[in-house]
Amino acid sequence: MDIFRLSIIASALLVTTINAQEDIGVIHVDSTTIDDKFESKRDEVSSTTSIKGEKIDEKKAENIQRTLQSIPGITTEFTDGDSLKIHIRGVENQVYMGEKPGVAVVIDGVPVFERTGSVNIDMDNIESVKVVKGGASYLFGDDALSGAIIITTKKGAKNAGGKVEVENGTYGYEKYLAKYGVSEEKYNAYLQASQRKKDGYYEDGDYEANYLNGKAQYYIDDTSDITAGFEYSKRNKDSHGTVRGVTEAYENPRSIWTPGNDRVRDYASMFDVELLKLFTTYSKEFKGGENLMVNLYQYGDNTTFHSGFADYNIDHTPNTDPKFKPNLNEYEQVQRGLKSELRGNTSENGAYMIGLDLRDNNYKNNVSYAVDWSKKSVNYKTKPPTTTWTDYYKGTETSDDETDENVYALYGEYKYKFNDKWSATTNLRYDYIDLDYSSNISALQLDKSFDQLSYRAGANYQINDNASMYAAFSTGFRAPSIEQLFAGSIRPDGKTDSNPNLKPEETKSFDIGVRGKGDAFGVKHSYEIGLFRMDRDDYIMSSSGQYSSIDYGGDKAQYQNIGGMISQGLELSVQSELTEQLSSHIAYTFIDAYFTQYDNFNLNLGSTYGSYVTEHYDLKGNNQPRVPKHHFNIALDYKPTPGITISPEIDAISPYYADELNRFKIPGHAVVNLNLDYKTQIYGYNTSFYARVDNLLDKTYYNNARVSGDGDNDGDYDKEDISITVNEGRTINFGIQVKF
Repeated sequence: MDIFRLSIIASALLVTTINAQEDIGVIHVDSTTIDDKFESKRDEVSSTTSIKGEKIDEKKAENIQRTLQSIPGITTEFTDGDSLKIHIRGVENQVYMGEKPGVAVVIDGVPVFERTGSVNIDMDNIESVKVVKGGASYLFGDDALSGAIIITTKKGAKNAGGKVEVENGTYGYEKYLAKYGVSEEKYNAYLQASQRKKDGYYEDGDYEANYLNGKAQYYIDDTSDITAGFEYSKRNKDSHGTVRGVTEAYENPRSIWTPGNDRVRDYASMFDVELLKLFTTYSKEFKGGENLMVNLYQYGDNTTFHSGFADYNIDHTPNTDPKFKPNLNEYEQVQRGLKSELRGNTSENGAYMIGLDLRDNNYKNNVSYAVDWSKKSVNYKTKPPTTTWTDYYKGTETSDDETDENVYALYGEYKYKFNDKWSATTNLRYDYIDLDYSSNISALQLDKSFDQLSYRAGANYQINDNASMYAAFSTGFRAPSIEQLFAGSIRPDGKTDSNPNLKPEETKSFDIGVRGKGDAFGVKHSYEIGLFRMDRDDYIMSSSGQYSSIDYGGDKAQYQNIGGMISQGLELSVQSELTEQLSSHIAYTFIDAYFTQYDNFNLNLGSTYGSYVTEHYDLKGNNQPRVPKHHFNIALDYKPTPGITISPEIDAISPYYADELNRFKIPGHAVVNLNLDYKTQIYGYNTSFYARVDNLLDKTYYNNARVSGDGDNDGDYDKEDISITVNEGRTINFGIQVKF
């Protein structure tokens, strides 16, 4: 393909820029989108948090939420299973229907955006997690509106040997894992297989996730190596436990499929997701200290699910089975790309990084009717009202289209150390994005391209040997989708117009903070405290509002750059070694997130098939929904003996609004979790017995609560319209791990 021919030529050009030097200097560029090998926080100018894989393994969590909730500024949209949406600093907390989350998630250099908007992370294969907060498109390009999460999977000699693990727990939870690795002078490699499955707390809330992954690293010589890896995962999940209204959440929180009860049915269910990640990374260090990395990858996502509601069967009788879904959605996307980064020093005080990012992505979408069904229409303008029926048949395609996305990006970083105290870092990235759309049903063909510059400028001041101050200004962007640009052409329903003049959404972020380490009163500790402000402009939404019905009395709806919001606040983290046996981690976040422009919210009250009333609102100044102002997390690790670890944790959030109108406030909650681990040797094998208790005190609260309209079409906008996922309560899991 042309993109890969270009990548080979570009990588060769990068190599030719190398100039050998006698001294590699005293300052280095740490930023990378490929690997974590250059990670350092000492003179980093942005707010970042890193967690080692060992700490993640110790939590023995069912999913990555319990790891991320210990990071200031992170919120997650989690229901059940092992996939979730990740948000940073409240950005995109107001969306919940499969959109991109505004956070770039990169695993082993591979962008891993899934069609569902969620992210799938194998908890048993993490070497490190790094979170970059604030607009991060200067490194990661499209969709890094509020930051990025960079995950490196396990590698190296420490993976030599074998490991088996078995875990069982509440609601039929089971986990099985087997891994074996080898390590020699010239190479190391491992292969790992695992399965997680659960009957689930909710009716039809079961899930199963299977993983097979491996990695091999070969040392070509003392200065270069090549790493290749893969991860295959297959997941299936029926539903995620949503019920409508506080009454149903209180009286029947576990129900999903109840015949005839449309208050406990999910719009989408029966998800079947198949993912395959392939990558190869080449690294070379030259005599002058320069380093070249080249990363080639492919990420495939095949997702199918059922959606929609059918009120009538094909014989026009009422449908009483909420699992009767009329639409079969089949999505196939392949993301291919190449990244190349060259870093080195211009002098003792200056360092640079030059990067190339080429992507060739393809997204296929097919929607057809999964069943035979009928739609009833009533014309209330006639006297008496007249009824008509429209019959639809299984297999009929309603959409069949394909989008090609090509990205050509060049980015770089330059860091300069003025003296022992001051250093500055600048970043610049240019993206050219080309979109091509074609429909196999209407023969419609569309195209659009964008040019976008992203940047960061920051400084670091070394207060003393143990403390530094940082400040940075950075940007993030997200390009409009084909569906937003050409909504009227793709779905010519007469109610929506196209808008090919849409501009990319942008965020401007400012961070200032202090980080350091010390020894106060005999207690060793490290800390970071920072203030942030993120201003989002040109937010794209429908002129009828986010998830709001069209005001049929007005003009046609159209996607426009008409939204704005601000997120600002404080983040604090402190890690302490209180004694030789006791350590602690404290994280606190304060977020004030609100709309600066939202004058197009239309609330339809009543049945869309009968009489209804539209109420118009200007929501400027309203809080963003589902963003608690306060989030507090404290975790302890107590080791009364070398083999025993007791790890309690408290995670607490303040009340938050479930809706953009800020009418329904969801109570806050504090949850206690507990991990117990006992390590010993049995017949010479390192053996671990562990237990994990989530929600130890069996606290009743909501995992998610969201509402944007009159969900039950009764003419009232009230608490019975809220879609709620009730927490499953106390869960207890036990496991054993043996290494050999």
